[in-house]
Amino acid sequence: MVSLHFYKPEDFSEVNYILDEIQSQYTSTAEFAIERIKERNDGKGFSITIFDDDKPAGYFALDFGDDKFDLTDNPNSVLLRSLSINPDFQGKGIGKAAMIHVDDFIRRNFKNCDEIVLAVNQNNTSAYELYLKVGYRYDGKTRIGRSGPQLLMYKKL
Repeated sequence: MVSLHFYKPEDFSEVNYILDEIQSQYTSTAEFAIERIKERNDGKGFSITIFDDDKPAGYFALDFGDDKFDLTDNPNSVLLRSLSINPDFQGKGIGKAAMIHVDDFIRRNFKNCDEIVLAVNQNNTSAYELYLKVGYRYDGKTRIGRSGPQLLMYKKL
């Protein structure tokens, strides 16, 4: 069963996996995201470990900082970023389950948050289709990201 938990340092060895060349174009590593949150040290970034049963299987970050305003005007939103699943666990529906569970995780832990925003590379069609399946919407807004145009998506909670 898939569950989400705040990242703990003991999760690091399991979330410090290598993504293939294609996936690396679209998302940062957990190591990079964890370091970025530590360096900012503003209390607005949170690392989340995705578990499959009791085994760390993936990672993402929730960012309540100002970067979200590139995607929304909503001060009560959160930017979901750096989502990845360990290649050893891919193809099992863990990413989809995690994206379904994130709604309740945010409602439980961040009571004032009423929207999740994210940016997905326009060439990352499998991720885009996954986000649509779990309730995210795309209204035609884009921006340029590190690997080209990104589609800006959101989900109201």
